[in-house]
Amino acid sequence: MPTIAVDKAALFEALGQEYTTEGFDELCFEFGIELDEDTSTTERPIINGKQEPAQLKIEIPANRYDMLCFEGISLMLNIFRGKRSSPNYRLVPPPDGELQTITVHEETSQVRPYVSGAILRNIKFTQERYQSFIALQDKLHQNLARQRTLCSIGTHDLDTVQGPFTYEALSPEQIEFVPLNQTKKMNGVELMKFYESDKHLGRYLHIIKDSPVYPVIYDAKRTVCSLPPIINSNHSKITTKTRNVFIEITATDRTKVEIVNNILVAMFSQYTDEPFTVEPIKIISKHNRESRQVPDLTPRETQAEVSYINDCCGLSLSAEDICRLLKRMTFSASPSKSSEDLIDVHVPPTRADILHQCDIMEDVAIAYGFNKLPRSFPSKSGTIAQPLMINKLSDIVRLEAAMAGWSEVLPLILCSHDENFGWLNRKDDGNIAVRLANPKTAEYQVVRTSLLPGLLKTVRENKHHSVPIKIFEVSDVALKDLSLERKSRNERHFAAAWYGKTSGFEVVHGLMDRIMLMLKSAFMTSEEGLEGKVKGDSSYWIEKVDERWRSKKRRLGGMQVVLSRFRLGGRWAVEGRGVVMGEGKGKSREGKGEQRLAAGRK
Repeated sequence: MPTIAVDKAALFEALGQEYTTEGFDELCFEFGIELDEDTSTTERPIINGKQEPAQLKIEIPANRYDMLCFEGISLMLNIFRGKRSSPNYRLVPPPDGELQTITVHEETSQVRPYVSGAILRNIKFTQERYQSFIALQDKLHQNLARQRTLCSIGTHDLDTVQGPFTYEALSPEQIEFVPLNQTKKMNGVELMKFYESDKHLGRYLHIIKDSPVYPVIYDAKRTVCSLPPIINSNHSKITTKTRNVFIEITATDRTKVEIVNNILVAMFSQYTDEPFTVEPIKIISKHNRESRQVPDLTPRETQAEVSYINDCCGLSLSAEDICRLLKRMTFSASPSKSSEDLIDVHVPPTRADILHQCDIMEDVAIAYGFNKLPRSFPSKSGTIAQPLMINKLSDIVRLEAAMAGWSEVLPLILCSHDENFGWLNRKDDGNIAVRLANPKTAEYQVVRTSLLPGLLKTVRENKHHSVPIKIFEVSDVALKDLSLERKSRNERHFAAAWYGKTSGFEVVHGLMDRIMLMLKSAFMTSEEGLEGKVKGDSSYWIEKVDERWRSKKRRLGGMQVVLSRFRLGGRWAVEGRGVVMGEGKGKSREGKGEQRLAAGRK
């Protein structure tokens, strides 16, 4: 979890109360955060002839991105203590009534397709506020933005640039500007070489270095504002004297870019002349239908069940009591008119961590007080979790395989490209495997698309053990899927391998039959072209199925494994099948999920 260092005196001044170390530690515990260190009790370094001010190092939960800065911590603690109400974030039009625009070019889809932004007008920076503004961007880059790979923030002095702005993707040689805090103009290629040895920026170069085009943001005069996700232009750098801040955020993740935008403007809009007001901008992106006005600071509407909250917490609170508690956690809530067991909750734009009513229940417990909750044996129905259907199905398969005398293995999910394709006589068309952008070693280049490389490598490392070796794995593989937002999906697969002095085919086939029998599934169903067979007919052997498929010039799943590539000999029998949860695959017997079981001899 991230640790945030804040000035002790400034925080206590913002809270309007002095605390002892023990007293503030207790306040943090009540709110669900943790005081990691109070530096006033230790020796502090001397900087420029002055001792460093005492700091409080506070550990923030990984889901509370709105508390990654001094402003967020002080604001949330004051609301929790009832010292102030939740802010009302508002969008205000610009003075001339015309919104600034960012026009997105289609070429950006090759590198960073999304952009968002906002304007903080008439903001007042002090040195402390300026440093906190920069620190929050850095924390968001490291945590939510995953080292700038998902999104990156650029902030500019609006008075030094002129809209409308354009977001383009050009070849590195075409982009020329003076980077932040530099004096020499560079193009994209020169910039990459210049920052290769930089300890701070060098670790981000790989994100776009190998791309044929680099993303760049221009103003109306073709002045470069930034080269995301690397560095801003020195021309538009912000200082403590900056009054109007233009924020642009480029991203590969549509959801994360809006979360980052909302948090950044929400935390520092309190320093504008009219607190908690933000000037929106318009994104024009016709090629991917992403044209919109940002940011959207409208609270999200959701509902929670009073009975669920009470069951989980062991309480008997009324809807009105729950609404009052939620007010301490920045929510706006009221009893629902549609049902006595529901409350209508308005989630502020800073609380992206609220995904389910269990998150609301947790905040009710925090506001009520963890130490005040009744102590009881955890037998309440609301607190007993249920497994996901895919995990329940996986456990059934694991149990049956283990009871049949097979040993489960858990190889790494990363493997080399050759192990996943070439060594298995498979071809990579570039549309299957998820590749690592900058693998540390040749052994970890792709996310596996099959469980077989892991099984073969496991046997290779255990050849000195007595034979036969019978191993299996039930785990996920990853496949590219450009139709999804994250461009990939996970599939749950099962595979088993026998290594011994005989082929062992009958043993592997027996394991397969046993698992199919326990799942009450047909060996092959009508959708594979075997119409007329009754599900669960275990007498329908693979030889007959294989014969029928060969007559249609199709393969059941035969695979020639070149064992010498894995430094293996002996006799082999390998079985693999996938258990896929997804739309249109058929309902499971419990009716709470979906499953498909495809089996084949390999």
